[in-house]
Amino acid sequence: MKKYNVTVNGTAYEITLEAVDPADVKSAPAAPAQATTEKSAAPAPAAKPAATAAAGGETISAPMPGNILSVNVQNGSAVKKGDVLMILEAMKMENEIMSPCDGTIASVNVTKGSTVETGEVLCVIA
Repeated sequence: MKKYNVTVNGTAYEITLEAVDPADVKSAPAAPAQATTEKSAAPAPAAKPAATAAAGGETISAPMPGNILSVNVQNGSAVKKGDVLMILEAMKMENEIMSPCDGTIASVNVTKGSTVETGEVLCVIA
């Protein structure tokens, strides 16, 4: 582990970084959600889909922080590659979250109006 001093927007922080095995990198997105105040409950739902994804599912994660404007799928819905799964509003822009593959929605982890962080699991396609 190495300690570093980082300045963000004029505020100095001391951080500690740990070298990890490349195979463990997929669990890294949970760390930013734990670092936020009052959002420590958010990582708990993300843990369940990770196990589902390991069983052959495709995990769809938020590419950026924002608000969910609409959810176009539900558990058990059949989707094709390129289908719009949900709309994520970030920085006053509506971003379509599209299916990267054909499959069936195994779980939907967000609802309309939810606020999500980067890397948070939105849904899982089996």
